[in-house]
Amino acid sequence: MKRIALLGMPNTGKSTFFNRLTGASARVGNWPGLTVDLLSARILLAAEMVELVDLPGIYNLHGYSEDEQVVRHFLEHNPIDLLVVIANATQLDRQLSLVLQLKELGLPIVLLLNMADEARRQGIRVEHEKLGQTLGLPVVMMSAKYGQGFPQAKQTIEHLQKDAVARTADPAAFARDDELEARLERLVSNTVHVPVSASQGLTNRLDRVLLHPLFGLPLFLLAMYIVFEAVYTAGTPLQDGVAWLLDAFKEGYVAPLLGGANLELQSFLLEGVYNGVGTVLSFLPIIVLFFLFMGVIEDSGYLSRSAFLMDAFMARLGLDGRSFVMQLMGFGCNVPALMGTRVMRSRGLRLLTMLIIPFSLCSARLQVFVFVTTAVFSPAAAPLVLFSLYVMSFFAAFLTAALYRRRLPNDEPLLLELPPYRFPTARQMLLRGWQESRQFLKEASGFILLGVVLVWFLTHYPFEVQPASSATLAGQLAEWMAPLFAPIGIDNLMSIALLFGFVAKEVVIGALAVIYGASESALPGIIAAQLGWIEAYSFMLFVLIYTPCLSTIAVLKKESKSGWFTVVAVIWPLTLAWLVSFVFYQTAQALTAA
Repeated sequence: MKRIALLGMPNTGKSTFFNRLTGASARVGNWPGLTVDLLSARILLAAEMVELVDLPGIYNLHGYSEDEQVVRHFLEHNPIDLLVVIANATQLDRQLSLVLQLKELGLPIVLLLNMADEARRQGIRVEHEKLGQTLGLPVVMMSAKYGQGFPQAKQTIEHLQKDAVARTADPAAFARDDELEARLERLVSNTVHVPVSASQGLTNRLDRVLLHPLFGLPLFLLAMYIVFEAVYTAGTPLQDGVAWLLDAFKEGYVAPLLGGANLELQSFLLEGVYNGVGTVLSFLPIIVLFFLFMGVIEDSGYLSRSAFLMDAFMARLGLDGRSFVMQLMGFGCNVPALMGTRVMRSRGLRLLTMLIIPFSLCSARLQVFVFVTTAVFSPAAAPLVLFSLYVMSFFAAFLTAALYRRRLPNDEPLLLELPPYRFPTARQMLLRGWQESRQFLKEASGFILLGVVLVWFLTHYPFEVQPASSATLAGQLAEWMAPLFAPIGIDNLMSIALLFGFVAKEVVIGALAVIYGASESALPGIIAAQLGWIEAYSFMLFVLIYTPCLSTIAVLKKESKSGWFTVVAVIWPLTLAWLVSFVFYQTAQALTAA
């Protein structure tokens, strides 16, 4: 099978082009000789199946960051039929240096100049045909975001890959840097015409407000609060609708179908598997909305500006603005955020950033918080409670950085590029929501099913006793853990749900449904009767901070290549979670009793 590699600098729209070309049929695969996963997809081009590999974005083929090393290693050791290079048409004075380096490898290349629409708006005129003749390779102007020029780009790729012969890069080319700078200057001056003052009026006007030294950070916090308000306001009715449909399906079809089965099997399938998994699935609309809103913030260019706003503060903690961006990426899932630290060259900076990422309020924790706040708090208070947990996640991360920065020193300067503001298209937003949700279900489904089955067994064995009573395995385990959880206001049954949250935070809500033997619609009322607001908030604080899920721990071990670091990353959050919940619960109880 022929292989096409997709490469370019960060923020050139490479992922947008990849998604448009593949239709989001991507998979994550491990490659021989590499310790990282790369995104790839098999697509039909010119009546032939082709594998498209999306390589990490890099600035320099001869740099020393892990992403740059990954790209070099891939190009040196894997046969490639065609190299598709994506460049930002508004920044060719900087982007073409990478193209010249890649051309030295002796691989067949097609150059796609993306963001042609932005170049036109800024008055930048690129003689792409002349540029192609000078470089000796096909050059196509396009906009991956809006699809302009995309058919021509696809047609060019199809034409070139027909006759392409797989080859590896010329090893000697990685050591040849002579005259590249002079060639770049001649290329740009002859083919790219930039007006004296390129038009970025809207971006400059917005930056004067959003990057204001006094108002910039409060405005960013306000934007994040609006995201949580929107997720809660729009997501709760959708969640209720999905829960109603799942209840109706169970009562109308599943329960009658199992009517002839014995009681233990009915309990296992209805109260265990169906209620547990169904409760988790009812939160899928909230996950989709969350990814949609975060996608807007990320794709618009505002995420880069949040890094700029926070860099000075983060530097005091031994971090930089990129660490803050990785935290925000962790809102979706901690795993890709941890993998994103590969762009950091300083090992101390990378490890310290990896230590704080698991405190991010990820989508799995968001399920738990939306459920508990909806059940216990009023509609007016619930968004504020969610926002306070978001703030607490940063508090835990910053405290951790302050405590560990001397053990993990960093001397790497921050180089940050602020792209112009862009509003993603509806297609991009929907595709992003679908991809992230599908990935969430794919990765979490196994853990969720395993978790609810184990919870059902623990809360029902021995079968002759009352389910979830002190005589069951779960009851005995809960009594053993009671001295640990009682001081923070978490009762025995809730502690069982936390125990399975070690596997995956998505299991917590499913575990509660199994423990209480309740359906998706009935569970909130039961939880509201069991928890006061103090106990509920203490429970959520513990869920927010305590040990990350198994998949996150596995990635921590893989990326850090350190067993001791992984142990610290597991034990420290658990300790901090107990201390924070203890201080809150005991203080709140004392104040309400006074």
